[in-house]
Amino acid sequence: MRIGDSELILNKDGSIFHLHLLPENIAETIILVGDQDRVDMISKYFDKVEFKVQNREFKTHTGYYRNKRISVLSTGIGTDNIDIVLNELDAICNIDLKSREAKNTHKSLDLIRIGTSGALQGDIPVDTPIISEMAIGFDGLLNFYADRNKVSDEEIEKHFLKHTAWNSKLATPYFVNASGKLLEKVGKDDMRHGLTISAPGFYGPQGRQLRLPLADPKLNEKITAFEHQGKKITNYEMESSAIFGLSKLLGHNAVTVCNIIANRIREEYSADYKISMEKLIVKILDRLTE
Repeated sequence: MRIGDSELILNKDGSIFHLHLLPENIAETIILVGDQDRVDMISKYFDKVEFKVQNREFKTHTGYYRNKRISVLSTGIGTDNIDIVLNELDAICNIDLKSREAKNTHKSLDLIRIGTSGALQGDIPVDTPIISEMAIGFDGLLNFYADRNKVSDEEIEKHFLKHTAWNSKLATPYFVNASGKLLEKVGKDDMRHGLTISAPGFYGPQGRQLRLPLADPKLNEKITAFEHQGKKITNYEMESSAIFGLSKLLGHNAVTVCNIIANRIREEYSADYKISMEKLIVKILDRLTE
């Protein structure tokens, strides 16, 4: 079935609308970062950069690290941007942009998010890397797609809703596992494993109060106390739930590793998180090429 011009929007050069990418511009292994400056921070380690493009906050470098072709792409902040990035990455891989029809053969991408995060457990020091076994979406994005329940863990969802006495006016959270393949490849004993919440904002949705009161001032306490089958929620960030959820629906592999730059329980902040971020970047690049 042909996809209409208003649904699959292309630029004059045939590239996908927001990302300005053609199929040949992207590798099958893609590192996703929020901050566009972090693209250069990663690609400086490449042996060769063969392609660069930027449109708005979406910046892409593709090149080689130890003979492995890797792309780095900045998403900006939030799951709304992830909706753009994941759908457009999938489109350039699995839709013929000229005929506007889905390809007969499916290409699966490996997506690795490297980001920063705030810890929700008091025993997690700042500058600790956390690899997310599961992402929890407070954003509600996946609820707009059919088969949402097929890729979500409904048991832990029900337990969480009951534990927190979840406000029915908020989007229903969804819980999606990371790729087992990428967890094994990227996550080792030097990373803390945990469950990660993706919030739809930085202040109120993460329990920060400046001048506006919170709908549930005790929510972070409930989150910290939550436990399911021996696992606790470790950290907040703003993108992983949509990355995991859309990847599962579209047939891609995804994982997130976040450097903890703040501990929300101890009210601590990293003195210079860029040092530990550089170390984390090299570690992940090395593991992707092992």
